[in-house]
Amino acid sequence: MKAIILARVSTQEQKEAGNSLPAQVFRLKDYTERTPNLELDKEFTFDESAYKEGRQKFDDVINYLEQQKELVALCCDKVDRLARDFLVGLPKIEKLRREGKIELHFPGDNLVLTENSPATDLFHFNIAVSLAQYYSNAISDNTKRAMEEKIRKGEWIGQAPVGYLNLLDDKEKRTLILDCDREHLVHKSFKLYATGTHSVKTIQKEMKKLGLRHHRSEKVLSNSSIHKMLKNPFYYGVMRVKGQEYPHIYEPIITKHLFDKCQEVMASYKKSSAKKAAKPFSLKGILTCAQCGCTITAELKKGRYTYYSCTNGKGTCKRIYVREEELLEHVYKLLKGLRLPDDAISYLKIELKRTEDSEQLFHKNNMKALKTQYDRIETRVSKMYDDKLDGGITTEMYDKKLKEYKSEQKELLDEMQKHNYADESFYSAASTLLDVASRAYEIFDSSEPLEKQTLLGFLLQNSLLDGKKLTLKLKEPFNLLQKINLEQNEKPAYSADHSVWLPRRDSNPRSPN
Repeated sequence: MKAIILARVSTQEQKEAGNSLPAQVFRLKDYTERTPNLELDKEFTFDESAYKEGRQKFDDVINYLEQQKELVALCCDKVDRLARDFLVGLPKIEKLRREGKIELHFPGDNLVLTENSPATDLFHFNIAVSLAQYYSNAISDNTKRAMEEKIRKGEWIGQAPVGYLNLLDDKEKRTLILDCDREHLVHKSFKLYATGTHSVKTIQKEMKKLGLRHHRSEKVLSNSSIHKMLKNPFYYGVMRVKGQEYPHIYEPIITKHLFDKCQEVMASYKKSSAKKAAKPFSLKGILTCAQCGCTITAELKKGRYTYYSCTNGKGTCKRIYVREEELLEHVYKLLKGLRLPDDAISYLKIELKRTEDSEQLFHKNNMKALKTQYDRIETRVSKMYDDKLDGGITTEMYDKKLKEYKSEQKELLDEMQKHNYADESFYSAASTLLDVASRAYEIFDSSEPLEKQTLLGFLLQNSLLDGKKLTLKLKEPFNLLQKINLEQNEKPAYSADHSVWLPRRDSNPRSPN
């Protein structure tokens, strides 16, 4: 009779208690060699620490047994090694036994079950199954409780997010530390996205160029990985487990304010997308009719060609249709004109450094004053506690004043947080200003239509379309940056306030209908 052996291990305790896979295989091979009429045909061994993987391998065993045309002996060390989940696995095994397709051999329990096994042997088997299932459930409950306790304490129980590393501390306890090679890139990703001028796609490209990789696989982060990272509150101090959020004990990479800003930007994209269930248009909402002040709208012709025209809401305009490609040509020229030469960037950095120093001094002085006030209140609370212990004040009075003092301290902490963010905001704004000015063309070119809208809304103001005459205006401070650029170049690509007559093309119809 053909025999197969099944060796399974699921917990570290089992590995250490003599139930390791090699130990089980050794005992089962010895059993098949010593038992007459048994000939070893196949081995199935698997570690079920990964639940899905274990289920798949168990299904492989069942599929193999079902395909056999002759009686097969399934040899397992003990009954509790047969399956991880007896409620799922046992009915399939028992069906094959009752149909006379397999025998069950358990050398460790001195038990063999056949199609015609007596009731005493089946009773023995069922008792062993019940005990194994109870043991499995108990382990599951204990594991679940231990994980819940770790979560309540703010301890992370999974793989470290990008920007962190798993580590064993000096007490052999799992913890997380900042990944010095990646955490600054994670922070930069959030800062760029918060500006509203970068898409997930452009950030992915930027991070790929800067070398941001998964710390385990060293693979480049995909667009979905970047999106998941930007939505993960772990980076400001909150871990999300099964839809619930818990404060964690690890050092944050970003502030909550920065995280919230990113979520606002992401929500704005979704909102815009919901409003425009049809094809989004890059310039919709950016241009105004110079004649009547109505919005310039966009529409599709033949499912492919986009045309812009005045909505003619006041009934005073003759609708003139302009191809999107014609408008975008001049938008691209404008964005190319924003590229700053190296000497202009150097000049701006000097000016920014000068401003940065004054900003730092301002926030430093205010933070110092606020910290002094906070410490003063802390001293008062400590003295008041001593007075309560000495009987100088009642418990009711202590509780009332403590509540007042804690409220004052919270206000002071909020103020200190504002100064911290103000300082961070200045650096972010200064860095973003130069980044957007120098890479506006590339950002725009690689963005989706909705993101193109956001970028142009960030750069432009009061841009007009008068029939076929396009006037583009840059917002401050981008017009100032371009003024610097104009002084550096004799013939700039575009001025900050530039009008251009769009050429008439033969393909440009009077009406898109």
